Amino acid sequence: MYICICRQDTDRDIHEALAQGACRMRDLRERLGVSMQCGKCAECAHTVLKEACDACVSPACTKAA
Repeated sequence: MYICICRQDTDRDIHEALAQGACRMRDLRERLGVSMQCGKCAECAHTVLKEACDACVSPACTKAA
């Protein structure tokens, strides 16, 4: 599903960024550009990030929320 229409980022892109070590919204902004233009995707991107990290038991993910 598209999360950021401005940058054409999908939930899959966010999950890939998480697999590569992203663990905060700042990381998603740096890697994907999420919420850098109109900002309407920020809430949805944060939800995807939080849900993925809630499902993860990695210590790196506990910093995300």
